[in-house]
Amino acid sequence: MMPESARAQLRLKLAAVYAALAAGSVLVLFPLYWMAATSLKDPGNIYLAPPQWIPNPFRWANYSEIFTLWPFTRYLWNSTFVTMMNIIGAVLSSSLVAYGFARLRWKYRDFFFMVCLGTMMLPSQVTLAPTFILFVKLGWLDSFYPLIVPAFFSQAFNVFLLRQFFRTIPRALEDAARIDGCGYFRTYWQIILPLAKPALLTVTLFTFIGVWNDFMGPLIYLSSDDKRTLALALSFFSQTFFAGVHTHHLMAASLMVMLPCIILFAVFQRYFIQGMVFSGLKE
Repeated sequence: MMPESARAQLRLKLAAVYAALAAGSVLVLFPLYWMAATSLKDPGNIYLAPPQWIPNPFRWANYSEIFTLWPFTRYLWNSTFVTMMNIIGAVLSSSLVAYGFARLRWKYRDFFFMVCLGTMMLPSQVTLAPTFILFVKLGWLDSFYPLIVPAFFSQAFNVFLLRQFFRTIPRALEDAARIDGCGYFRTYWQIILPLAKPALLTVTLFTFIGVWNDFMGPLIYLSSDDKRTLALALSFFSQTFFAGVHTHHLMAASLMVMLPCIILFAVFQRYFIQGMVFSGLKE
């Protein structure tokens, strides 16, 4: 049995750890709180000294005014369309490639898997110029194709994540499907994918956050105003309405763009962590 002095020392250490974590949480969450508070303030109360910590009064009209200041609905649709197509492409292509590396036996499989992983060492800046030239030759500039089509050719990180998870699925299930007459594709579609929901949700979440917040891709390939995504539109919005006149609208728009990522992570956090943990169990 632990002595009383040892238990008191343990409680003291736990209290110190929790205090440090609480202080860190406040430090991390303060910018988010300040953004939300600013989005609900009157324009004249934003730059008060001392600052107004709680909006008084709450100006909810800031959020509805976003839709009259700029075509927010159009930009929201563009981001949603590009993100959903990327999720579909990433999940289907990466899971199919990962299934081939994890469950099928073929010559030079491990070699090509190492080549696939080797592409992760190439920075995006290295492939930016040749990729841009390719899309110019295809005539895809100022369209969504450069932002969507690459997702249907899989990504090395997603392939690695899904391959590791697929290797944790017992082969007995696959053998039973073979006995029942399932081919490779039907086994992949009806046996492997339903059992890999945590890993698939992890890939979905990573893809959603990466594409939804992507600024560089739309900046390079999109030039028309009606094709802008939310991340690109926010940048133009902040440059057009300068001198702090529309700071409250900018904060409201930024919070609305950020909310889907926060909600998705909060809802699927359990599956996200489960997918990350189980994906590293087997080599």
